[in-house]
Amino acid sequence: MVTGTLADQLVAATNKFPLGQDDPEVPNEEVARILERISGGRPIQRGHVSLDMPLVAEDGRVVPVIIETDLPMTPEKYVKAVHLVVDHNPDAHLAAFHLTPAIGAVAISTRIKMKRTTWVRAIVETSTGEVWADYSRVRVSLNGCG
Repeated sequence: MVTGTLADQLVAATNKFPLGQDDPEVPNEEVARILERISGGRPIQRGHVSLDMPLVAEDGRVVPVIIETDLPMTPEKYVKAVHLVVDHNPDAHLAAFHLTPAIGAVAISTRIKMKRTTWVRAIVETSTGEVWADYSRVRVSLNGCG
């Protein structure tokens, strides 16, 4: 059972994920649950991930995204998953890519739909249990989700 006000729950959720100076706050309970599920309670650290997106998306129906990482892709240590979370989208956990060291390097290029101006999070999980992220706040001029 969930207790306390929504504000209390969000503060508690935000405190579970150490935030750097430029990191976005956890906006709602749904995103808090998604981050908990991805991280498994491990700290989400900023670094080793590059999220390349426009600062302003003129059309939310086709927003380009490039995710890269400098983490190794060896059998001993590799990126096993890349997650894309869009805070205020109808389905916030927009994509999950599951990888093996056989790909050699992580470079994902795609297009997404965005409903409104919000934070986008690229989160990577490594085979050794580390969780790394990068964030971008994207302003959406035209709703791409309906």
